[in-house]
Amino acid sequence: MGPKITVDSATLANKALEVIEGHFLFGLPYDGIEVVLHPQSVIHALTEFADGSVLAQLGFPSMELPILYALTHPERLPDDGVRRFDPVAASPLTFEPLAPGRFPTFDLGVAAGRKGGTGAAVFNAANEVAVQAFLAGRVRFGAIGETIDAVLQAHQVQPAKALEDVLAADRWARERAEARCS
Repeated sequence: MGPKITVDSATLANKALEVIEGHFLFGLPYDGIEVVLHPQSVIHALTEFADGSVLAQLGFPSMELPILYALTHPERLPDDGVRRFDPVAASPLTFEPLAPGRFPTFDLGVAAGRKGGTGAAVFNAANEVAVQAFLAGRVRFGAIGETIDAVLQAHQVQPAKALEDVLAADRWARERAEARCS
């Protein structure tokens, strides 16, 4: 993982974006998506079916396989460069509930997604700017969530009817976040 993804993992901004993705990609209501903390980062997704059975996607922490699969779906191509999954080496696998309020950036992201329209684009843009400012040493870690919150509060959510609506919201949010992180 690179520095940006490492910070997003620490704030759970990446999980907020994944909840938004799950809502749109699979047509799930936000209340139908549950997030749990899994410190080992071995289980990348759990899907529960109507009969109660659960399928899991497991692998060592790397985005190589998910990206390969996304690029080649529905086919499966061999990849000799990926560490083979070993359940014994991956053990033990633990899970913890995500306590509300423990990760404010996560809460902000999901709230932005629930508002719909341009909210998620503004969340993402403000997060990207704030994380870059943190990595550059311009702001402290806690300022990431504070910046996102301030930008979201200043934003009037608009319908996202066209790509230009989303791009305009992204530009607006980046300018606001940059001004705050300067």
